[in-house]
Amino acid sequence: MMKLKSTLALTALMTALAPVPAVTASTAQVQALPPQCSGTAPIKCHFNVPAGNYQVTVDLGSATRSANTSMTVEARRQILTPVSTAAGQFVSTSATVNVRVPEGQPTGQGGTGTAGLSITLGGSAPAARSLTVTPASSPLVVYLAGDSTVCDQMLAPWTGWGQMMPASVRGGAVIANYGDSGESSGSFLNNRSLFPTMKPLVKSGDLVLIQFGHNDKSTSSSAFRDNLSRLINGVRERGGRPVLVTPPVRRQFSGSTLTRTALHVNGVGVDLPAVMRSLGRSANVPVIDLTAKSKALVESMGPSASQSLYLTREHGDNTHFSPYGGTEMARLVLQGVREHNLPLVPFLR
Repeated sequence: MMKLKSTLALTALMTALAPVPAVTASTAQVQALPPQCSGTAPIKCHFNVPAGNYQVTVDLGSATRSANTSMTVEARRQILTPVSTAAGQFVSTSATVNVRVPEGQPTGQGGTGTAGLSITLGGSAPAARSLTVTPASSPLVVYLAGDSTVCDQMLAPWTGWGQMMPASVRGGAVIANYGDSGESSGSFLNNRSLFPTMKPLVKSGDLVLIQFGHNDKSTSSSAFRDNLSRLINGVRERGGRPVLVTPPVRRQFSGSTLTRTALHVNGVGVDLPAVMRSLGRSANVPVIDLTAKSKALVESMGPSASQSLYLTREHGDNTHFSPYGGTEMARLVLQGVREHNLPLVPFLR
């Protein structure tokens, strides 16, 4: 009986992971999307696969009409910005995606989503003639450890920069976002859904980007440094490569310049980005100075135009990002990735 149950379970898993047959020139006109897909605008697909990393390959376009197609997965995670194709033109693209339960924030804030892999083909006129999902073979994994400005936000228009980063990453590397709303450097260490869950998954050579500060409002300098050191050491114990990311600024102006609070000098007078920069030097850890990069961006835009980066107009929120702001912050983080020549660079679009 145990052998029969094991055989049935293995058969079910193999069925779930079975790729859709590839399209050839002779079958292109009759090829259809897999039965896991439905709808037209958007096209929604769902694959009953277990947690892990998967290669998604899609042939975008239509034989009979022009199309404009984007792709998101899981909780509004941007994989592909809109691609325009003429009638009869097809563009094949591939990306590696991370699946976990829950699919949004690791603690389930905002909703847990649906187990398995959800894919949405959107855009102004989505079209595709094939889509396959297969297990990914040992991709470079970039883990994100952070707060609500990083995480996969379930509810629009709130957008974490980690949610927009995958659109700039080609297949062979994958973003695994463990950012979670409300987390400080200390709470991320201790919540069993966060670092204790993420750490065992890290393998040799993986990157772990660590951003905290927004919720360390009363954390002392020594405690902040100790928490970050514990995260760094934990990543290194697994053979991973830690990277510190200083927190993006809040949109709080005094005249045309940002305030100390916007720059993350906390309630007990600790300059949190400065602590991270110092720790990076002493611990030999790369530091992406997102505070400095976002300060330059926000101040260059000024008090009025910079509202578009945040949810100021919609919700009076000067901390969390709009989709545009999340995209801009992801761009700045990837700028830092290139500056430090991190292993993700060869996989950037």
